[in-house]
Amino acid sequence: MATILVVDDNPVSQRLLAHTLRKHEHVVVTALNGADALTELNARAIDLVITDLAMPEMDGIALLQAIHADPRWQNLPVLMLTASAADHDRMIARQAGAAGFMTKPTSSNELIETVTRCLNKA
Repeated sequence: MATILVVDDNPVSQRLLAHTLRKHEHVVVTALNGADALTELNARAIDLVITDLAMPEMDGIALLQAIHADPRWQNLPVLMLTASAADHDRMIARQAGAAGFMTKPTSSNELIETVTRCLNKA
């Protein structure tokens, strides 16, 4: 069981991800954007962040950079989950240090397999 922060400005996507993760006995915390995610990271111990790429206020890449710039979280795995399948977005996410990159929609099985892989690397 891990504590996973789901960051997505779409409440429906948030609920679907949270439901799938909770079915696999993970604790889920949610945030609507990167700025809210940083608040959650300061409030509790998080094992994995799953973030959308395009969000208001602070996008997923800016969040990833902020996480890895802070010594407390520099080893925290961050998984990008986005509707964009563009190779350019995938490359930017990897260069910024993303532990993984998935496109929406994704199957529950693929999500759980990727989450497990990211948690095992941490």
